[in-house]
Amino acid sequence: MKTRTNYYKDLSADYSKPELVTSDVAKKLINDAENYVAKKEKILPQIDSYYTLQQIEQENKEWWPTHCEALRQGRGDILTHEYRNDLVYLCQDGPYYGLEQQKLREQHWWALIAQPGVIMCWPIVIFHGEFTYFEWKCVDDETNETIAKGNVTWVRRGHRGACYLKTEQLTFYRDVFAPEKLLNLITTT
Repeated sequence: MKTRTNYYKDLSADYSKPELVTSDVAKKLINDAENYVAKKEKILPQIDSYYTLQQIEQENKEWWPTHCEALRQGRGDILTHEYRNDLVYLCQDGPYYGLEQQKLREQHWWALIAQPGVIMCWPIVIFHGEFTYFEWKCVDDETNETIAKGNVTWVRRGHRGACYLKTEQLTFYRDVFAPEKLLNLITTT
């Protein structure tokens, strides 16, 4: 039998459980997230001896906890900037091409998974070069029910490249479209 893995042992914060990080850690991660999205280059950088897969994987590991915190805080402005303008997003509602096609639909998803009384966690995250695979679920704080879950693969070329391909399978158990009051909680650009 394969040994169990703590996927967060070398990361700056652990988002594997439905538990909040400290406010100081959350602030630092949001600040880091804003810095990472500012490094995105207009043209997707080449993988070469100056920007290696090893460096890209390390940057993806640095980025990962910032992504989790941005989702928990409903920071749609940061989440949108994590994508390239020519994003390809493959999921059961898609495909979506570019940032405009998925914007309305994904805003509903963000509102549902970041709603008050629900906490999102990512029990599994695996990195390989520019690939980041993860499984997530949202747990109701009061009832402990899973209200949504899914698995995702991001192809992210580190801080300089951002995400250019995303595939996702998601299941919502309680709601599919967020009510207006939840949509208003999502920060937009």
